[in-house]
Amino acid sequence: MTTPKLYGITLDCPDPERLGEFYAQLLGLKVAYSSDTYVGLAGEDGPAIGFQKVADEFRAPEWPGQSVPQQIHLDITVDDLDQAEAAAIGLGATKAEHQAGPDRWRVMLDPAGHPFCLAKM
Repeated sequence: MTTPKLYGITLDCPDPERLGEFYAQLLGLKVAYSSDTYVGLAGEDGPAIGFQKVADEFRAPEWPGQSVPQQIHLDITVDDLDQAEAAAIGLGATKAEHQAGPDRWRVMLDPAGHPFCLAKM
């Protein structure tokens, strides 16, 4: 029997092309597959990441509130928190108002509202 291995992660969103472009630039990944309803990114290291269009009205998760809970969030390691934050904002992210540990990580919201963390490890 082979050992299972994580291939990828897929996020629901209203605009797969826009969110795929954001994460491709943020993470240095390439578009491996694209359709009207799905964009998949891949790179040399790590799992693939995909973005699928939701059929009904998309409701972005809230942070830190839970009236619309997070479905998932990504942790992204960086060397310099301030530079990574500025780069993410330049690509269309916003900085979450609530920051629990801003010296070690920054909670950001991608263009669809999914929280992700930039973390100095």
